Amino acid sequence: MIHPTAIISPDAQLGSDIEIGPYCVIEANVILGDRCKLHSHVVIHGHSQLGTDNEFFPFAAIGTKSQDLKYLGEPTALVIGDHNVFRENVTVHRGTLDGSPTRLGSHNLCLAYSHIAHDCQVGNHIILSNNGTLAGHVEVADYAIISGLSAVHQFCRVGAHSITGGLAKITQDIPPFMIADGNPAAVRGINKIGLQRRGFSEQDTRALRSAYKKLFLKKDGNLSELIADLDEDLKKNPQVATLLKFIADSERGVTR
Repeated sequence: MIHPTAIISPDAQLGSDIEIGPYCVIEANVILGDRCKLHSHVVIHGHSQLGTDNEFFPFAAIGTKSQDLKYLGEPTALVIGDHNVFRENVTVHRGTLDGSPTRLGSHNLCLAYSHIAHDCQVGNHIILSNNGTLAGHVEVADYAIISGLSAVHQFCRVGAHSITGGLAKITQDIPPFMIADGNPAAVRGINKIGLQRRGFSEQDTRALRSAYKKLFLKKDGNLSELIADLDEDLKKNPQVATLLKFIADSERGVTR
């Protein structure tokens, strides 16, 4: 089903059972997977590769060029998985360098006016709430929730199963499994409700809470010293080990 007012490049590749509504524009070098639905006034720029069963609401602008001043006009890319929803006025930009695309996984929900900038790497089952903004080169791991009007600074990472409060200003990495809120953001506790909903055991939840208290509530001592003082049995818990590896891999520093 393609509305007669839609403009589609002959060099675009369209899957089967797609719906393209009024005044949509699909440029050359776009690959649109099976059963995708574009409601109206959606613009998809190339080079963009979109998987199956994605839904785009009015005025979404997908695959537009990088806003990075280093971008010199070379053909860069956007790669999107399956079963994603892009609500009204969502913007997603391509990568800055050839061979380094912006990527989104599958089963993500991007609410109205949210923005994913160039070179971001977004996992699966993410919720990016209204007006949530990811600057360039941001990494967001699976099941993270970015609440409304939150802004993530460039090159930051948002850990798996974490959640940020509305209006949060995020300038350092958000650890996995945690709640972060405020301007600037601070870690407020573990994401207990989210972990319960996703089937984490009570043992894992207790271990994460214990690690949180020892790493994030103490005023004195740097993280390396606090990690060294953790009980060895606590470090062996798989979720705590994931948290500690995230901290060790941080380049911008971890939100405390």
